[in-house]
Amino acid sequence: MASDRPLLLGIRHHGPGSARAVRRALAAFQPEVVLIEGPPEADPLVPFAGDEDMRAPVALLAYPADNPDPKLRASFWPLAEFSPEWQAIRWAVAREVPVRFIDMPAAVRLAAPPAPPEARAAEGEDGVRIDPIGALAEAAGYDDPERWWEDVVEHRFNQPSPTAADSPPAEAAESDFSGMGGVGLFAPEVDIDEEELRAASGPFEAIAEAMAVVRGSAPRPPEAERVEEERREAYMRIGLRAALKEFERVAVVCGAWHVPALSAPLPSASADAAVVRGLPKVKVAMTWVPWTHARLASWQGYGAGVRSPGWYHHLFTSVDAHVIERWLVRAAGVLRKDGVPVSSAHVIEATRLAEALATMRGRPLAGLAEVTDAAHAVLCDGDDLRLALINRRLVVGDRLGRVPDRTPGVPIAKDVAGSQRRLRLPPRADRRELRLDLRQPFDLERSRLLHRLRLLGVEWGKVLAASKGKGTFREEWEIAWQPEFAVDLVEAGVYGTTVLEAATARVAEQAAAAATLADVTALVERCLLADLPDALPGVLDALDERMALDADVAHLMDALPALARTLRYGDVRGTDLSALRDVTLGMITRICVGLPAAVGGLDDSAAAVMRDRIDGVQAALALVEHAEAQDRWQAVLAGLSTRDDLHGLLTGRMNRLLLDAGAVGAEEIGARMALVLTVGVPVARSAAWIEGFLAGDGLLLVHDERLLALVDAWLTGIPAEAFLEVLPLLRRTFSGYPAPQRRMIGERAAHIGTGRPGAGTDEDVDPDRGALLLPVVARLLGRELHV
Repeated sequence: MASDRPLLLGIRHHGPGSARAVRRALAAFQPEVVLIEGPPEADPLVPFAGDEDMRAPVALLAYPADNPDPKLRASFWPLAEFSPEWQAIRWAVAREVPVRFIDMPAAVRLAAPPAPPEARAAEGEDGVRIDPIGALAEAAGYDDPERWWEDVVEHRFNQPSPTAADSPPAEAAESDFSGMGGVGLFAPEVDIDEEELRAASGPFEAIAEAMAVVRGSAPRPPEAERVEEERREAYMRIGLRAALKEFERVAVVCGAWHVPALSAPLPSASADAAVVRGLPKVKVAMTWVPWTHARLASWQGYGAGVRSPGWYHHLFTSVDAHVIERWLVRAAGVLRKDGVPVSSAHVIEATRLAEALATMRGRPLAGLAEVTDAAHAVLCDGDDLRLALINRRLVVGDRLGRVPDRTPGVPIAKDVAGSQRRLRLPPRADRRELRLDLRQPFDLERSRLLHRLRLLGVEWGKVLAASKGKGTFREEWEIAWQPEFAVDLVEAGVYGTTVLEAATARVAEQAAAAATLADVTALVERCLLADLPDALPGVLDALDERMALDADVAHLMDALPALARTLRYGDVRGTDLSALRDVTLGMITRICVGLPAAVGGLDDSAAAVMRDRIDGVQAALALVEHAEAQDRWQAVLAGLSTRDDLHGLLTGRMNRLLLDAGAVGAEEIGARMALVLTVGVPVARSAAWIEGFLAGDGLLLVHDERLLALVDAWLTGIPAEAFLEVLPLLRRTFSGYPAPQRRMIGERAAHIGTGRPGAGTDEDVDPDRGALLLPVVARLLGRELHV
């Protein structure tokens, strides 16, 4: 070819047929340089694509270098193994052919702020966004652009050639080197004559001609899109002209839509220079980051994405004609792992059905639609849930890429990678559970890493709800690594070069900015979980300051449980909690002083909230295990439990807590209940008192016949017109009891006053037999037996 006629390879950005065709065309053309649609700042990163540890899918990440602020954008350029650009890069790197990116610089792209949603909506009214593949599919009589592209391009271009040096690797032999893109990748080139070159480039000429027609008849796009497209194509032509001055044989790999803009005759160089002159720029940094097939899917909002990256990967990595059979075998394997019985006969029948469907539908080969219908009917027995499992694990897949350790990046990202290797926590896209025993130093280090990353906004793991708050030495996590965490680490890099340093600085910033006491309290717990000793003093100072400024006792009561949990179980992590204990005891004192004024004049809803807060403080004091604080709290409850001006829900609850703590005897509680359940007390107040007293556990009524008899007598004496008023409260109280407790209460209530065994009278108890159990019970409780 003449030096002024480069080889223009217009492709779909993620298409296995296009990827195969690109490799064949490059092998035939033997270019001296390969130009690729992408940011020029990525040129120094090209050699890393040839590293043995590089595995697709990966992405180029560009971010502002001087100010990696979360408000500024980061941009990704994802590449899968079946992406034509990726195959072109791997082909060129293996043969030491220069690779240059010629799209709009990332420095310009990141300098332009994103348009607000209302502006984008307004622009949409002035123009129409054109889908070139959709337009060609409609012209060909297809109602599905994806199916048209598969029939016309992917299935025709993706025919494997077992003897050619450009064939991709067999899927059966897939390994970490599968991203290399071809067996014999480093083999000597095969001499191909001009006829072979015309055959290899012919399909691209047809695509270019079709795109020229579509562009010529396309409606005017929105103004912002039109301007951006003009600038991008001007940059591409500038890069193309520069390459043509240095090399004779130039190959360009770009989206098919841009091919007409790069074809002769080109606009003048001065015209293109004028289009891009004076555009704002920012200093950017670029690196390779791992990516996933799920993030390549179009339903994730990725404009150039495909619906079925797992299927396309299968098409590209298959080297023989048994594409359908291999796919259905893998689908059967997915179902078998889930316990679904699928035999080889199922696979054979599904293969036949897929091929028959392709023939009936007039398709050159069975595509994803045919194999999906066949799998649904034969392998899944028409079960949509089983088909969804195949779609999630195969059609999309959870394949996660990998980049070499020597890839440039922010220091904190390298620190994370080193910790992942040391702690044997590889970044995987699939969700998995992680059980940690915090008594083991290795598991404790894992827990610290996960908690520190969460403080930095990297939600690699989340604590499972079933284990959270149990206060044991065990933690259960669900972890799954996502590609966007690379951007989160870039943003976290402003706080430090290591995870420990960055998390410490981040906590200090959050403590200074915390607006409420609850914010600081939560931060204390997270700080201790992440083991940040240098940050803890500042957080405790902020907590003390917020306590002094917050006069709302309710806020103090909300904050206490988290501090108590930290005090009780923080010693598992070996943290000095003496300063936190002083702050917590001061908070308890303020709660005891302020509670009498906070419980007066509450309506039903406010009283229910306050009851929960009182329960929370009671549970927190049990964890703190401070005798003086517990005595002070019980004294406050004792003074409030007999006040007539408080809501019955609160006084009933306080009396129950005093009874459970042994601060008030059963005789006294019976007398108080009898006073509340008299005829002169309003039925609503009595019902509220009973609800507060009995809520949570029915064992009290099971074992104390006197209290049960009092409640029974009160219930049977409620007038009919008032019973309907209190029935919702009673049902709410008793429905919270476990079914065995409700049954036992009913049985005992049926025999109240009869003296029969169901009544639980003293005559039913054998003291001698009971005495035999006392030593065993004492040993179980860890207490000495005093006779």
